Amino acid sequence: MKVILAILFASTAAFGNAMFALGQRNSVGVKNGVFFVGISAMVAVILAFIFAPMIGALDVKSTIEGNWKAALLSGIGLFFTYLGFNLLYTRCGVTHYILYAVLSIITTTIVIGILWLKESVNIYQIIAIGFAIVAVVLFSIGQSKI
Repeated sequence: MKVILAILFASTAAFGNAMFALGQRNSVGVKNGVFFVGISAMVAVILAFIFAPMIGALDVKSTIEGNWKAALLSGIGLFFTYLGFNLLYTRCGVTHYILYAVLSIITTTIVIGILWLKESVNIYQIIAIGFAIVAVVLFSIGQSKI
């Protein structure tokens, strides 16, 4: 059951990411990509506040007091994610997403998950990470042939 939930949650994120990629790619004519990122971030904030009560009880004071550093770190990370996506999609194209995906595997799964947080992985997950890295190498070779 845990795997099914993980697939459902990942599918939700993948669907949102596809919408995000399309929106970013369609912003090619925007003169200021960072301003566009800000507008799309405001939409995300509004939707997050609308949906938050549906996920669970809201304890604003303790959430802010106990998690402001984590929220600040996450917000800065989200900004760089938005900025990087905007630059990647508007200047290189959506097909370059694979580079982000694999670099994200390295930075998030390996550096943060495995090395920093000491989360466990098995041999199959290690092999999958290896294949993901091979995918970037193959993609890069393919891009040089275009």
